[in-house]
Amino acid sequence: MAAGAFGILNVDKPGGLTSHDVVARVRRGAGIRRVGHAGTLDPLATGVLVVCMGQATRLTEYLVDSMKVYRARVVLGVTTDTYDAEGATVAVRPVDVDCAAVEAALDAFRGEVEQAPPMYSAVKHQGTPLYRLARQGKEIEREPRWVNIASLALSEWEPPAFTLEVTCSAGTYVRTLAHDLGQALGTGAHLAGLRRLASGQFRVEDAVSLETLQAAFEAGSWRDYLLPADLALKDKPAVRLDGESAKRITNGRDVPAPLGASGLARAYTPDGRFVAVMQADLGAGVWHPIKVFNT
Repeated sequence: MAAGAFGILNVDKPGGLTSHDVVARVRRGAGIRRVGHAGTLDPLATGVLVVCMGQATRLTEYLVDSMKVYRARVVLGVTTDTYDAEGATVAVRPVDVDCAAVEAALDAFRGEVEQAPPMYSAVKHQGTPLYRLARQGKEIEREPRWVNIASLALSEWEPPAFTLEVTCSAGTYVRTLAHDLGQALGTGAHLAGLRRLASGQFRVEDAVSLETLQAAFEAGSWRDYLLPADLALKDKPAVRLDGESAKRITNGRDVPAPLGASGLARAYTPDGRFVAVMQADLGAGVWHPIKVFNT
């Protein structure tokens, strides 16, 4: 593995590629096998794709559940089988709603709402991804899931299209939001474009384009875009260990924790190297290492 490959890349994914395509290009360009992403984007979508490198792939679980921010382009009057512009048209209806009607309809989609995943998704039914069943012409009843749409605002009205600014929990399908909104309006609708503006603390303004990153791979300078792995737990307390405690933690052994310690924490050596994720054991009064990194 290439030296220094312990960190995170904030990549601005271009349209037309899957998240796996981006991971494959990063893996090939960096010459690193262990690469993964923290939150899938459909090929239609662009924007923030958080890519973990090397040992940082073990931190994806702390990144995938972060809130997401999107800019979504919705077109009324046309319904597709995939709920987006890449699908086949299944219905065309006249659009006789105005901006006020759309604004009013948005109220039902704010907050904690139930949402069924689309048939063209990676959700599995009896071990088979729904999209494979959909390609076979099968329609499976999907169990609705609760998602949190923290904010939903109409930012542009250009009938029959409009733009939404969406802040939502992980697991929210913006394609389904567009489809369900069209159904509520009685016109049908599909998602025509989607850009992820943020995934947790990672914002599109700070992202590196895949084109720039590929040039950096060729130049050998791609590590300039590598962010510290401990950003995955930025909201957790940092604990600077003494030399003996750092040695114990990196050997998978518990170390004493101060009174009141709770939850997860980031562990650092005396010289500031991030070496572990620790969990407080309140009963035993110790920090227990749950992930240790050889950096």
